[in-house]
Amino acid sequence: MRIILGAATLACAITLNFSSCTSGNPLPDKAAKAPQRYDAAFWETWGDGFAEVSTYEMVMPRYGEPRDGESIMIFVSETFSESQRVKTDAGRHPKADEFPVMKLNWQKNFQTGIYDYSEMLSSFLGLGSIAGRPPGMLSKVAFSRQEWCGQMFAQALFDSSRIRVSGSSYFDGDADLSQTLVLPSEGISEDGLAFWARGMAPPFLKPGESRDVPFLTSLRSARDAHQPLAWSRINLTRNATLQKLEAPAGEFEVETFSAQLANGKGFVFFVEKDAPYRIIRWQFTSGEAAELIASERVKYWELNRPGGEAALRSLGLEPRAPRFVPEE
Repeated sequence: MRIILGAATLACAITLNFSSCTSGNPLPDKAAKAPQRYDAAFWETWGDGFAEVSTYEMVMPRYGEPRDGESIMIFVSETFSESQRVKTDAGRHPKADEFPVMKLNWQKNFQTGIYDYSEMLSSFLGLGSIAGRPPGMLSKVAFSRQEWCGQMFAQALFDSSRIRVSGSSYFDGDADLSQTLVLPSEGISEDGLAFWARGMAPPFLKPGESRDVPFLTSLRSARDAHQPLAWSRINLTRNATLQKLEAPAGEFEVETFSAQLANGKGFVFFVEKDAPYRIIRWQFTSGEAAELIASERVKYWELNRPGGEAALRSLGLEPRAPRFVPEE
């Protein structure tokens, strides 16, 4: 995989000193990405019954080494049940129990020596008010990991003023997880940063604006650290300038959205300046990085029959081939 960012550029990005290290045009207010409030224009894109499927070539650090892999982001709107926190089937729930969400399934696959790693984060952003939660607030996040040593699963349910966390794992010290946290009114979760970077979730920043808000550890980060989820503070910044960016999918004009913790940990998202504001690249201080290969709007759930795998090629992917060594 190509080098995503030079060291100097990344250092500037994660310290939020963009004016001295990125080139591009200033982003005037009239060209600023308007905060999406789930209006008619929003639903023209996200209410058409299609999912946005984007593929990325990725580098993921694991066991002290960078690992090449692929990542897939699937954004799609669904109708959710408040009582069960699952996608509803038609006619099974009263209307008072239903509300719209934006679902993100974020899959990451990579090889670690002899065995595979597979991770998926599913995040559900509420697009309507329900049970005391305003639009733009997470309803649920779930994370799972499967690899040859074992597997783990964790989920967090967001209520109006608290978060209920549960999970289980094969690994010692993580066998069972049960936790309840207070939910600050302006709190943002690491598991919801992709929504924020795309202008789907608050805080909605103007170009050049920064804001310090409460920040919740991701389910993945908490499991890797063998620690419960915890709140800290994070500085969110929307860069004031546009820049040109070249990725395998082509050349894009992008805005830069950064999140920086006091301990040096940081996240940078490069987002196309025009709707639908796809994430073209991400770069984290952990060493994780990815670039966009392809993006399509498709009803992928209708392509699960034999022959449907041919659609993978439009996303830059090959169908999985048999892996057995032929007998001589």
